[in-house]
Amino acid sequence: MKLLKFTSKGIYCIPGKFYIDPWRPVDLAVITHGHADHARSGMKKYLCHHFTKPILFSRIGRNIECESIGYGEQLTINGVKVSLHPAGHIIGSAQIRMEYKGYVSVISGDYKLQDDGLSTAFEAVKCHEFITESTFGLPVYNWLSVAEQEKKMRDWVDHNRAKGKTSVFIGYSLGKSQRIMKALEGIGELNVHYSIAKLNEAYESVGVTLPEYKTIDLRDDKKHLDGKIILLPPALVDNPAMKKIPNMAYAICSGWMQIRGARRWRSADAGFAISDHADWQGLLSAIKATEAEKVYVTHGQTAIFSKYLNEIGIYSEEVKTEYGDDEERTEMEEEK
Repeated sequence: MKLLKFTSKGIYCIPGKFYIDPWRPVDLAVITHGHADHARSGMKKYLCHHFTKPILFSRIGRNIECESIGYGEQLTINGVKVSLHPAGHIIGSAQIRMEYKGYVSVISGDYKLQDDGLSTAFEAVKCHEFITESTFGLPVYNWLSVAEQEKKMRDWVDHNRAKGKTSVFIGYSLGKSQRIMKALEGIGELNVHYSIAKLNEAYESVGVTLPEYKTIDLRDDKKHLDGKIILLPPALVDNPAMKKIPNMAYAICSGWMQIRGARRWRSADAGFAISDHADWQGLLSAIKATEAEKVYVTHGQTAIFSKYLNEIGIYSEEVKTEYGDDEERTEMEEEK
């Protein structure tokens, strides 16, 4: 049964006549989540989860044609049964399940197994074929528990405060920043860049409660930020305005910080290995739980991870896509 085709526009469901996270304009795009490498402008119509809809409106524009459904809700598109299932990556992130004549394919999008308390927890979906990401598909990537991650961040703030330092956290504005806010709730005033506040509004519009925060613009006087907690997107790391924050110590929050050398990236004072992607064991656990007969591996450590899957008896192939191979590394290079 040939249900999916990998094309120059993206992953195409042949009988359904729609694309999943396409990178070229198409008539119908089924979207896994709101990050810019998966949800692009120019589509005639979008289909996504209810929680992703306000994100698309915020990032692409309110004039788009967008239909949304809930987790587990089923639509039939040209004879293909389509449903969305929690991916645990960020708010509204979904795996796309497609069933046609008894054959089931699932596209994971980006996902993680850790429950961050903000995203709907990952749900394994049994299928015949599974298309998985492999951003951190190397054995070196094994995340600490959410509680351990949060303690490290809070301890760092306390350490900085004792030295009269202003704690600045660098994290992607969608997904990562909200996790940082949750981790630091109650230990000090949270000040977030307006680009983060804009995405916070998308969270709050669907009923997600975030810690109290103030919105800042680094073009304003920064003396009032002295000794506070500040969250900024990666694009501002080399911005002169950031460098003028009084008594600043800054930390990068990304899975890439798992590797010791990465902690010296741009002379950051600290690095916290906090990721919205599955680590090595998470990837393996998710794939095994699907009981898929065939696994396609996209963006990330595709060659190594696919080879390992074949070695342990899970038939696997690499697939080249235009998704962010190093999404979190890209986050540190520019704000999408």
